[in-house]
Amino acid sequence: MDIETLREYCLAKKNVEESFPFGETTLVFKVKGKMFLLTSLDSAVLEFNVKCDPEKAIEWREQYAAVQPGYHMNKKHWNTVTADGSIPNRIMREMIDDSYNLVVASLPKNMRE
Repeated sequence: MDIETLREYCLAKKNVEESFPFGETTLVFKVKGKMFLLTSLDSAVLEFNVKCDPEKAIEWREQYAAVQPGYHMNKKHWNTVTADGSIPNRIMREMIDDSYNLVVASLPKNMRE
């Protein structure tokens, strides 16, 4: 997965917007104003942070060396994923989907619809 594929995948989701709230090199994707993925644009290899169910976060870390506790994030709820080719794209899309769905589920009911 590369940055353009990641960007297109995130923006294809309902009510997603991108922004640069942490500076011009950190791209953030939000659903209804809540962050579900962020990535640095100045890394040699694509890395991104995704929100996770705490049990699933540990499971991903144990299964893939390229998944680590979230860099500069709450390590219980966020993972940093390095797209170094060791994780199938299907699995990375699943991580992104899980993050998006967790954030949507946390929104007030009137915002979820």
